[in-house]
Amino acid sequence: MFMAVVFLFSLGFPITSKADPFYLYHDCPNTTTFTPNSTYQSNFNLLLSSLASNSTNTDGFHTSTVGQTPDTVYGLFLCRGDLSPDVCQNCVTFATQDIVQKCPVEKLAFIWYDECLLRYSNQSFFNTVNEGSMFRMYNTQNATNQTSFNERVRATMNDLAAQAANGTKKFAIAETNFSSLDVLYTLAQCTQDLSSNLCNRCLQVAIGNLVPGSIGGRTLSPTCLVRYETYLFFNKSALPAPPPSPLSLPPPLASGKGGLSTGIIVAIVAAIVVSVVLFVIGYCILSRRAKKKYMAASGDDVGNDMTTVQSLQFDFASIEAATRKFSDDNKLGEGGFGVVYKGTLPNGQDIAVKRLSRNSGQGVEEFKNEVVLVAKLQHRNLVRLFGFCLEGEEKILVYEFVCNKSLDYFLYDPEKQGQLDWSRRYKIIGGIARGILYLHEDSRLRIIHRDLKASNILLDRDMNPKISDFGMARIFGVDQTQGNTSRIVGTYGYMSPEYAMHGQFSVKSDVYSFGVLVLEITTGKKNTSFYQTDGAEDLVSYVWKHWREGTPLELLDPTLTDSYSRTEVMRCIHLGLLCVQEDPAERPTMATIVLMLSSYSVSLPLPQQPAFFYQTRTDQSLILRGLETDQSTSKSESLPPFSVDEEPITEVHPR
Repeated sequence: MFMAVVFLFSLGFPITSKADPFYLYHDCPNTTTFTPNSTYQSNFNLLLSSLASNSTNTDGFHTSTVGQTPDTVYGLFLCRGDLSPDVCQNCVTFATQDIVQKCPVEKLAFIWYDECLLRYSNQSFFNTVNEGSMFRMYNTQNATNQTSFNERVRATMNDLAAQAANGTKKFAIAETNFSSLDVLYTLAQCTQDLSSNLCNRCLQVAIGNLVPGSIGGRTLSPTCLVRYETYLFFNKSALPAPPPSPLSLPPPLASGKGGLSTGIIVAIVAAIVVSVVLFVIGYCILSRRAKKKYMAASGDDVGNDMTTVQSLQFDFASIEAATRKFSDDNKLGEGGFGVVYKGTLPNGQDIAVKRLSRNSGQGVEEFKNEVVLVAKLQHRNLVRLFGFCLEGEEKILVYEFVCNKSLDYFLYDPEKQGQLDWSRRYKIIGGIARGILYLHEDSRLRIIHRDLKASNILLDRDMNPKISDFGMARIFGVDQTQGNTSRIVGTYGYMSPEYAMHGQFSVKSDVYSFGVLVLEITTGKKNTSFYQTDGAEDLVSYVWKHWREGTPLELLDPTLTDSYSRTEVMRCIHLGLLCVQEDPAERPTMATIVLMLSSYSVSLPLPQQPAFFYQTRTDQSLILRGLETDQSTSKSESLPPFSVDEEPITEVHPR
């Protein structure tokens, strides 16, 4: 009868080593890419094959090098030290296939799952510590006594780090009982190529990045990881055996033949088995609940729903403390939707706090829209949402802090334009294109941004672009290609004609906006404040005039005349004009655009005369008068740090 009970439980909680590994995070900077069908790609494919074939290694770790300079590829995998070779092999094999989908042409990449790490590069990284790419996750439930709990976690993790650093597998786990109801489970691991000192250094940095006060969390890096929980998350059988007790065992209970009776033995075995079964059930339930509470605090493409609305919520007191009660000294900018402040969390994490004004155009629906959208969108060229606050009349969004403000801050300022040389501008154009491609095709949802413009492109420390401000975005179904609205939002000059005049929007609406952005970045001129030049009253018609007359290089920003790629400049002007064609069907898709930017072998069709909103001043006044019915105007701002955006966001009910 007991075996039947075990069978029923196993049906309710199937455990299989063949299940897909639990994805956590990946990173593949696009600073270096390889050419398809090149020698490097052949070596890259051989590397992945080598790692997969060696994934049965009982150590759960393997390094591999393939090829000769300059086409050498270096790689490794690391499996969690408590897992079986079968689970390790399954994770590594899956990772070699998954990483190619997520990072198709990048030379540098790493991907973390709950079960393993896969990493490769065109430069040797063995025996070195990487502290620059750390990703952390944490449980949003806080400990009751945070000070005491933090001290216990810190002390336990430091001891565990020392054990891992000095161990042969660079792996350690522990179960620490603080009371009968207070148990802490911890794990620390490094890649086995690190020395003890380097491993300990990596683990200490990782421990320092844990979120204080949370009842569970982890930090991942390309060279080490640490994790702690208040529930069992690792294979307990991998725990080191306890030291033998110095006390002698009592003599065995006597049976009729000098040993334990059969009845006592059966009772003991049954009790143990029942306890184990109940423990497994409890562990499965707690593990599933805990995973749903996790929130990613940074990262690029989190492929699961660990970030629920509940897990993203901040309390108002925490936001007040982070911004020093919304001090003017912390103020970064102001727009029609509210004020943006810089804040700092207790763990030292800088954040950007967007406090929506109570009378802003963005109501509860837009607020929820932005929260739900951005929380699910994780890409290196999209600004990351850390959380939100919704208390009383307060509506607050908490984003990553992007230190170099927005693109318009540099692009339109004569004194700052010089900081954007051509290589940076081309890199920014490519990054924006990849971000939009992710929104349109690569994310689980199809997203139409509807408000792409220079002030909504933020620049990080390395001047990488990040698309921001998703308050106006729309979700499309998988098979949906076009939507209609009577409420037009956006900025004139960036809106496609079919959207501005008829309320029709699609992925090609974003393509139009992207085309205007490309022309602005190339020329250094602002489309919406373009004054009559050589008979043209807007940037698009000005560019078309020079293209038609065969003088497109005269459009180039004068600050770039000393150093630029003629081929790239011509390609961007050509591409920009293709994007602003009047017929949406004539505009390229973002996938085609990304290909055009990355490969010179792709031929571009000749552009036709683009759609003009403002061919003459008379036409402009007629069009604007035709759109003034039921018009309300507000302002839009990019997420900080940013300069104040004076572009109007206009809501129109088209006729």
